[in-house]
Amino acid sequence: MLPNALNNAGPKPTAADLIKDGSDAGFMADVIEASREVPIIVDFWATWCGPCKTLGPILEKAVLAAKGAVKLVKIDTDENPAVAGQLRVQSIPTVYAFFQGRPVDGFQGALPESQIKSFIERLVKLSGGEGAIDIAAILAEAKALLDEGDLHGAADIYNNILAEEPENAAAYAGLIRCLMAVGQHEGVTEMLENAPASMAKSPELAAIRTQLELARQAEEAGPLTELKAAVDADPANHQARYDYALALYAAGRNEEAVDSLLEIVRRDREWNERAARTQLLKLFEAFGHTDKLTVSGRRKLSSLLFA
Repeated sequence: MLPNALNNAGPKPTAADLIKDGSDAGFMADVIEASREVPIIVDFWATWCGPCKTLGPILEKAVLAAKGAVKLVKIDTDENPAVAGQLRVQSIPTVYAFFQGRPVDGFQGALPESQIKSFIERLVKLSGGEGAIDIAAILAEAKALLDEGDLHGAADIYNNILAEEPENAAAYAGLIRCLMAVGQHEGVTEMLENAPASMAKSPELAAIRTQLELARQAEEAGPLTELKAAVDADPANHQARYDYALALYAAGRNEEAVDSLLEIVRRDREWNERAARTQLLKLFEAFGHTDKLTVSGRRKLSSLLFA
């Protein structure tokens, strides 16, 4: 149930107040800037998509029921492909939620009404609804513990979150990262394969899969010192720079990896069928959409592409 304060907040806003058709051109105003006031749900859909026709009415109904606690922007990906491409929307329907200018949650596919309600309730809590638990802050605490190597402390927090919110994809992904940190590859595979349907296609688990893919690629990149020497000897050797970026990622030098790939884009954005740009997007997905390096890297990439 949504917080009582929202249920009694006065006249019910109209559909026109809460739901609108968006576009690539209006994305900054309608989503990024608007999300500084209230969470904005973005529904990427298309007229030919059957599951989109199932999800759309359920999503709209739930948004209206929230009485202004969230808003919905619907973007037809056929007519507006740019933002969907930047967010790596690979299938529709895909839904992202933005708050304070950043993506904070999301899912793919047509979820049942009960899960849509839970999704919106999480957004209401995140934005400070009555009785809200600051899940985002708790998740941040768990991530900090994980980064510091306190795997037991992080796992305890993630398990506590899942006890309250069994479909919290961020907490589930956090547990997987704890297993990855101690090399329990079988456990990682098992958790990915047995993830609840509601979160199987979530951005958080997609990031885990991308991180595993990058790790496999990095193992084949070659010795870091040799690749650095090859780049120094011939700065125009994009393949060497590309492999060097993978080796940097394997060494945990993420910012340098991003900078190396950005340098390829700066020199030749079309090289190897835009391989550097594709790899950058994979890195951003692995880091997480709200990671500082992702945010700054996307800004630099956009500057290069649209200069």
